[in-house]
Amino acid sequence: MPTSADNRYGSLSAWAYDLDKPIGHSFGDIEFLLGRLKDCNGPILEPAAGTGRVLIRLLEAGHDVEGFDASNEMLEVCRRNCQARGFSPRLSQMRWETFQYDRKFAAIVMTAATFMLITEFETACAVLRRFYDHLVPGGRLILDISPDDCFTSDYSIRRWTSPEGDLLTLQENKTDLDYVRQCSVTPIRYEHWRDGKLLRSELEILILRWWGMHEMAMALTAAGFAPPIISGGFEHGRPPRTGDIAISFEAVRR
Repeated sequence: MPTSADNRYGSLSAWAYDLDKPIGHSFGDIEFLLGRLKDCNGPILEPAAGTGRVLIRLLEAGHDVEGFDASNEMLEVCRRNCQARGFSPRLSQMRWETFQYDRKFAAIVMTAATFMLITEFETACAVLRRFYDHLVPGGRLILDISPDDCFTSDYSIRRWTSPEGDLLTLQENKTDLDYVRQCSVTPIRYEHWRDGKLLRSELEILILRWWGMHEMAMALTAAGFAPPIISGGFEHGRPPRTGDIAISFEAVRR
């Protein structure tokens, strides 16, 4: 069984993410975060900052934000996106298991079900404790899970055309499910074409661990947090319902 090390996001997958979810794109998560953080006066950390889709919107709202990502390719795109908008936040290449900062944060935020990329249960619990240790007392962790993302099983092809006219394709193969480990494994092939010629290709193995709502709440309290506020569909305080695209958790360091 592959591990979360396979969720590496190379140059083509970073490019595809930036084309598919450009800065300003929101699932409702950005508006939700901006509302929850409007009274946040301290620094904010975004683990797995990716291409800057969320980080830049927080910077534009006046927050002090920094981030890290395991993928240097994603960070390169993030830095370009930040520079194009006049921002130069501190961005570091670090992994979940070992990230370390010399200051504590008023909030740590993760959206788009990013936490599900941590595929080992023990590692995920250790990361929650690490988040706890990097928050000031009263600081908040805000993350979400997606009930549906793990169960996509149909073969599909997607394509994007770059501003220069190059073609980028994504071929998503059938998802395998491991119910014991609560993981899905989806091989994804990216191809970069120009004038009918294949220039580059990458194979990414996307692995997601799905979480039950109560399982996540128990993991947060086991890490030391106060019982979280659980919200459905990016509506703060509204109980989750079947069909919600996301279930959000807001947990406070005691």
